[in-house]
Amino acid sequence: MTLPTISRNPRRLRAVEDGPRVFGLLLEHGPLAPATARHEARLVLASWGLAEDQIYAMLLVISELVTNAVTHALPPVVLHLEAATDGCGRVQIHVSDGGPQPSPAAWAARRPADEHGRGAAIVSALADDAGTAGAASDVDGPIDHWADLGAA
Repeated sequence: MTLPTISRNPRRLRAVEDGPRVFGLLLEHGPLAPATARHEARLVLASWGLAEDQIYAMLLVISELVTNAVTHALPPVVLHLEAATDGCGRVQIHVSDGGPQPSPAAWAARRPADEHGRGAAIVSALADDAGTAGAASDVDGPIDHWADLGAA
């Protein structure tokens, strides 16, 4: 997979497509990251011709992966999307982060326990396959969380 080119505008981070079916977005490390990721991904997924129900499921997975990265990991947080070009209709979602954060983000730690903790179950229910690659949980370094979703 060729990673997309990320360009930086002084006022706003934006993604640049690198081919017809690859997209990447560098996200701010904070509570607005999931909304930004959903907004930008919706535009890209729709431009790839996916149905609204497919987009919805993918946006939910994106939101969960980005929320976990911002809550539990160090920056940078980068969203990568890649659609299969062989006609099988699959989209692979990657959210890369800077590795484990020593303590949860303050804004997340203040949330009641019943308002979090279901992200992995949601991703597992919606994705055909999901996993994590990169540094072990006890070692610093970048981590890539990914999910494969069928678009058909």
